[in-house]
Amino acid sequence: MSKKLPMRKGVGIIVLNQYNQVFVGKRKDNPVDRWQMPQGGIDKNETPLIAMKRELAEETSIVNIKILKELNNWLDYELPPNLLGIIWKGKYRGQKQKWFIVKFTGIDNEINLETKNPEFIEWKWIDYNLLPEVIVDFKKKVYEKLKIEIDNFVK
Repeated sequence: MSKKLPMRKGVGIIVLNQYNQVFVGKRKDNPVDRWQMPQGGIDKNETPLIAMKRELAEETSIVNIKILKELNNWLDYELPPNLLGIIWKGKYRGQKQKWFIVKFTGIDNEINLETKNPEFIEWKWIDYNLLPEVIVDFKKKVYEKLKIEIDNFVK
C-alpha cells in the first residue's frame, strides 16, 4: 500500500552560525528530546530556492542569510508505518528533499519561533557532528549524509 503513495517534494535548510554550529529546533508535535533542522514542502509553482527562503522565515523568522551551497542530490526518507496515513493528510509515503547550506548573518534575537503557524517550541545551536544523534530515527540516514556534506564544506 505505502509504495503506491508518492513522495512529497520538500526542502531542508542547514543554517550555520559564525562558529559553524547548526540550528536545530524541537518540534511542537514531537516534544521528546529530538531536534531537527528547518524543512518543509515545496508549493506549486515554487522553486526549491524560493521554498527554502519561505520555509526558513515561516519556521524561524530567519531572513538574514547568505546562501553557501545547494546540495546536488535530492535526499529522501520513508515514513515509519506508525506515521503512514497520518502525516501530510496521508497523501505521501515520505519526503524527497533538496537541501541548502546557508550562513546566518543576523543576530540570535532575530530568531523567533512564535510565527503564524509555529512548528518548533525550542531551538539551539549544536555541533553539526551531533546531527545524526538528535534526529528521529527514520531521518537518521539523511542526517548522516548531511553531516558529511557539512564536514566537506566547512573544512
